[in-house]
Amino acid sequence: MKKYSKLIIAAIVALIFIGTFVFLWRKSQPKEIVYSELTPEMKDLQKTTIITGTIEPRNEVNVKPQISGIIAELMKEPGQTVQAGEVIAKVKVIPDMGQLSSAESRVRLAEINLKQVESDFKRTEELHGKKLVSDEEYEKSRQQLQQVREEKAAAVDALQVVRDGVSKSNASASSTLIRSTISGVILDVPVKVGNSVINSNTFNDGTTIATVANMSDLIFRGNIDETEVGQLHVGIPLKLTIGALQDLTFDAQLEYISPKATQSNGANQFEIKAAIKVPSTDKQIRSGYSANAEIVLSEAKKVLSIPESAIEFSGDSTFVYVVKSSGKDAGSKDASKGYERRYVETGLSDGVNIEIKKGLKPSEKVRGPQIITDEKKD
Repeated sequence: MKKYSKLIIAAIVALIFIGTFVFLWRKSQPKEIVYSELTPEMKDLQKTTIITGTIEPRNEVNVKPQISGIIAELMKEPGQTVQAGEVIAKVKVIPDMGQLSSAESRVRLAEINLKQVESDFKRTEELHGKKLVSDEEYEKSRQQLQQVREEKAAAVDALQVVRDGVSKSNASASSTLIRSTISGVILDVPVKVGNSVINSNTFNDGTTIATVANMSDLIFRGNIDETEVGQLHVGIPLKLTIGALQDLTFDAQLEYISPKATQSNGANQFEIKAAIKVPSTDKQIRSGYSANAEIVLSEAKKVLSIPESAIEFSGDSTFVYVVKSSGKDAGSKDASKGYERRYVETGLSDGVNIEIKKGLKPSEKVRGPQIITDEKKD
């Protein structure tokens, strides 16, 4: 019994050894390399580039006060539409004490002069009635009275302007009323009621009361690399996709290419601007939206093309492997199949397919990428 048990164990060990040897031998055998086969097709090819930029209004204006003071009232808020000349805010003037004192003194002097001239005119008028003063002298006295009255009115207006920023005679054109200089949408109102503001002068740009822009006239602004800028020209069309409005595509037209490059991350970039054709849509386009512009740099219509993965690049030359014998099917293991390495002249590539200008017929097939087989099926 022990003898049979030893034989059985020995047989099992032998089978395991032989099985392991056969498995390793099969694994060590070189596998046949199988390739896919590709047929050339007539296609339209385009070489495109994507530029990232922003949407901006072409005309954006900062509205500033004409006088210094304190914001007394705000009539508009961001997002509201405003017409040119419409009041946005009202400024309360804080008068300069020196100017105020001078204006008050001018009014007092004008009143003194007016009383004196009125008294002189009254006497002249009485003498003229008695025929003791000529008509010419009487007219001169009356004219002097009118001049003095005008001087007093001007002095009072000047005092009101210094003290209140506006006079009764020019209330409609008051500099205390801050008006929009263009028609459009208010993008920002950076001040609040009570804030001090100053007018623009030689030493200061002045306080911005509001930013107004025409949102019906928009442009795309972005930067393109120097390797691609030479393929652009003014008037070329663009397709814009706004990140916040991914379901909408806008047409645009290139209208500006910067003549000077700027450095960005070690590369030369050129600024471009494109006029956007704003469609009639319920979705509001906002200033500052990020956008991607797709530009067609070059294209070829109805050309013979194959996948670029079938091309072998060797220096400046390109080659394909043309199928010499048909075999059974793509991926066939028929040993009689062979390939001919052939030089071809290539053209435009869109990153997936490449144009074949010379060296290949539409009826011929070329070798494609290797087919990776599943080892578990062996």
